[in-house]
This record gives sequence, structure tokens and C-alpha cells, in this order.
Amino acid sequence: MSVVESTEPAGAKDRASARLNMLVAITVAILATFMGICKVKDDNIVQSMQQAQANKIDHWAFYQARNIREEIAKSSVVQIRLAMIGRRAEERTAYEEALRSYESIALEQARKKDELKQQADQDQKDYDAANFRDDQFDLSDALIAIAIALLAVTALTHQRWLYFAALIPTGAGVVMGLSGLLEWSFHPTGLIKLLS
Repeated sequence: MSVVESTEPAGAKDRASARLNMLVAITVAILATFMGICKVKDDNIVQSMQQAQANKIDHWAFYQARNIREEIAKSSVVQIRLAMIGRRAEERTAYEEALRSYESIALEQARKKDELKQQADQDQKDYDAANFRDDQFDLSDALIAIAIALLAVTALTHQRWLYFAALIPTGAGVVMGLSGLLEWSFHPTGLIKLLS
């Protein structure tokens, strides 16, 4: 009788460990799937950030080119006005025509320069908006990685309390991942600054 009594608690303990390991395995599988989904979205966001950054650099480069063209046109206007001084009326006609042309070029370059500045500013806003979401996914990855590490230790030690401790970073990681996926405005800025 004593042999039967001593094996029953061990069998119950084995079943409890098996249930805990099964719970850990299911949780890890769900978290890995969720991380995979978030990773795809995060990679797409990173690509859009890179595109916004490239667009901003291109727009500022074109802005500088337009600025140079505008300054050259303005300089030409000054030179033509100075050259017109003391000219006869029939000579002034050709100068006035060139003057109008360069004034028009200067105005056109100024207008196009302003458009490029607006585009570059919008590119920065697009980058910042994407970076906001990228931060959410980065934090989600980190929290879920911590949770998976705790779950691995849980599987090794069979400490039930550790499983429940792992649910804290699990929940926080899922919330951050959903924030990125569903474009929620939740963003722990202080924590992100600390980790940046």
C-alpha cells in the first residue's frame, strides 16, 4: 500500500508538469506567430521609412539646385540692368527682353523651390509617422522576446509562478504589437527614449 501511495503524488506532479509544459508550448507558438505577423508589417514600415528618407534627401537636393538657379537668374537680372544703363532705346529692347526672361526664370525657380521645401517637409512627417509605428513594433519584439525567455525557464524549472510572471511582458508585447498593427496612438515615449 505504501508503494501505491508514494507513486500517486509523483504521477500527479508529472501530469501537472506536462500540463505546464503544454501551456508553455502553446503560449510560445502563439507568441512566435504573432511576432511573425508583426515582423512582416514592421519590415514594410521600415521600407517606407527608407523611401521617405530617400525622398526627403532628393527633394532637399533639388531644392538646393533650384536655389542656385534662382540666384543665378537674379544675378543675371542685376547684370542686365547695369548693362542697360546709358544704352540707346533700340539697344535697350534686347536687354529688356533678356531682363524679362531672367526675371521669369527667377520667379519660376522660387516657386518650384517652395514646392520642393513643402515636399521635403512632408517626407519628414511621413518618416516620423512611420518611425512612431516602428518603435511600437520594436518594443513589442523586445517584450515578447523577454516573455519567451521566461517561458523557456518555466519549461525547465516547472515553476508555475514563472509562467504567470511571463504573462506580464507577453501582455505588454501583444498590446504594443496591436498598437502598431492597428495604428493606435499608444507610444511609451519615455521608454523609447531610454532605449534609443
